[in-house]
Amino acid sequence: MIVFTYPGQGSQHPQMGVPWADHPSWELVEEASEAVDRDVAALLLEADAEELTMTRNAQLATFVMSMVALDAVSRLGAEAVAHAGHSLGEYSALTASGALDFGDAVRLVDERGDAMQAAADEQTGTMAALLGLEDDQADIACRRTAGDVWIANYNAPGQVVIAGVPEDIDEACKIAKEAGAKRAMRLPVGGAFHTPLMAPARRRLYKAIDQVEFRAPEQPVYANLDATPHDDAADWPDLLGAQLCSPVRWRQTLRTLADDGFTTFVELGPGNVLTGLMKRTLKGANRANVATPADLDGLLESLALQLRSEPPTLEGEHLFATERLVVSPGAGIFSLAPGCEPGRAVSVGDLLGTVGDQEVLSSFAGEIVGVLALKGERVTSRQPIAWLRVH
Repeated sequence: MIVFTYPGQGSQHPQMGVPWADHPSWELVEEASEAVDRDVAALLLEADAEELTMTRNAQLATFVMSMVALDAVSRLGAEAVAHAGHSLGEYSALTASGALDFGDAVRLVDERGDAMQAAADEQTGTMAALLGLEDDQADIACRRTAGDVWIANYNAPGQVVIAGVPEDIDEACKIAKEAGAKRAMRLPVGGAFHTPLMAPARRRLYKAIDQVEFRAPEQPVYANLDATPHDDAADWPDLLGAQLCSPVRWRQTLRTLADDGFTTFVELGPGNVLTGLMKRTLKGANRANVATPADLDGLLESLALQLRSEPPTLEGEHLFATERLVVSPGAGIFSLAPGCEPGRAVSVGDLLGTVGDQEVLSSFAGEIVGVLALKGERVTSRQPIAWLRVH
């Protein structure tokens, strides 16, 4: 089973939108800009590292990039059985699952970034990574400072992030090294996220959450707060609010997903931080990430290889994995070629239909499993047309 995961703040980097600018999924960037009256394209194409590191910019930019990657993957026909996101990525997961409308999610993320930036400006804070230390020892290091420092992220075995007041962070890092930590290092962030120091942001975020409609997710979303799946719309306002001041239980989330039968983890968005954490936590699991359009073919190849060893389980109309998809070469009205039906054998270059005046030719040799577009339907560029079982 496949789960899509979504990164949080810190995965962003300058010009991360450049590879996507000519992709059909880039249209989401324009929608996001309209939703919050900000030039999101400029953030993704032109912003330097300093501008993009600001919380209000980093969160919006990372969220939109994850949604662009998700849209591109969806156009290929690959879908997930569940979703999970790290911190900010939880908003991506909720949008992907249908629990949040895209426009509402963009506005919530924008408000969240502003609120967390304001809270950080009001109370100086920072974060540090402790490597090679057990969770209990990291917690003890925080408590021994008798100051304002807490665990913020349980990321992977032997990898914990702490957050708090800078001088207390330094003291906790010193205690952690004495307890056997291999490394204890400050992170380049301007706030103590996921700690009680974010309480002002939580109050502000709740006001924004109250203005948004949550729907029941089409697939369960695993929450940062308790590392368990939630498919009740009523749960999410409180889960999102509490998340700001509570640790992200990412390692526990990955373990729960594995226990629930998930074997393939696909990270959607900039970077590959979550893929690395998954590798440390679940060494035998299948993993892939889509950060640029160039990663799409690799994802399909990875899923096809798994199909050959483990045939997929199909539920309803969802294609949780595919061997190969033939996609539309452009936008227009689709017409099906005579005899193009399930069970037919096709060769490379065989005509499957037309989109406007453009021919839809098979790029693969195999057997048609299903035709995914309707005759007379207006399709978009790269929309799936036919699903093939390749030879």
